[in-house]
Amino acid sequence: MQVSEVMAAPPVCVAPHDSLAEATRLMVESAVGSLLVIRDGAVCGIVTDRDIAVRGMGGGLDREARVDAVMSARVVAVEADDDLDMAYRTFRRTGVRRLPVLREGEAVGVLTIDDLFLDVLGRLADLLGPVSWSVLQEPPEPPSAVVPSHKP
Repeated sequence: MQVSEVMAAPPVCVAPHDSLAEATRLMVESAVGSLLVIRDGAVCGIVTDRDIAVRGMGGGLDREARVDAVMSARVVAVEADDDLDMAYRTFRRTGVRRLPVLREGEAVGVLTIDDLFLDVLGRLADLLGPVSWSVLQEPPEPPSAVVPSHKP
């Protein structure tokens, strides 16, 4: 399975010079917890709701402060055509919770830890289906196999 099959697309993006107020508005409007920061067509950072709350407002910045004042500039990305196992390894190796997904250098989506949880749960459900059917189809034990209770 490829990253592109699990990622959220299209990514929601802001520019480094956009205000924290604009970033917050975009997050609320798009129902996302992070935005890719794009400069000259390339990902130069990522800003999360936590960055805005802790580094921004908690750090004394006002709503008009720029996104680049609080964004994480360390960006680890994966390619849309990468195997999903590569994304699992990247999450484990780096400790990040969100990965921009690129195709030929352009951001085409975002892959989050939550996306992988949903993938795992879906795979588990696929495996549990046949097991649950086989359990439901087994006849109950005959009455002779039930041990009678003894009352004193």
